[in-house]
Amino acid sequence: METQKTIDALNELITINNDRIEGYKTAAGETEEQDLKSLFFDFVRTSQQCKTELENQVVKLSGKVAEGTMVSGKFFRAWMEVKAAFTANDRKVILDSCEFGEDAALKTYKHVLTEHAEHLSAEQQRIVQSQYEAIKAEHDRVKSMRDALVEN
Repeated sequence: METQKTIDALNELITINNDRIEGYKTAAGETEEQDLKSLFFDFVRTSQQCKTELENQVVKLSGKVAEGTMVSGKFFRAWMEVKAAFTANDRKVILDSCEFGEDAALKTYKHVLTEHAEHLSAEQQRIVQSQYEAIKAEHDRVKSMRDALVEN
């Protein structure tokens, strides 16, 4: 197991969690609906917890923790802001935007779990898998809320 490859894989996940934190803070600011604000702040807390766990692993390896966000994350946040502005905070559009962002987060986690598994210790694999499942549950929650709007 190459330490730098492990650090790089963990930092990739830290970066996507930075994206989620910024994206959901933005989403919470774009809606007046209290249930959505609460949901988005829950998602921010999840990503903050994930980020802390990942940072602890990078520090254990004497690595430098990634800062900032991914280019795709910046696009997601900008896209969400534009969509919200043009749709007068339409609930379905906000949830669509959130699901788009969640898809990107899940894709990143899947990538690390499949393409970098050999660079992760058993403990790190458990951490990443657990985080993937938590984010997947949040993705499914957003999708369910969005789908309920379509059905009505």
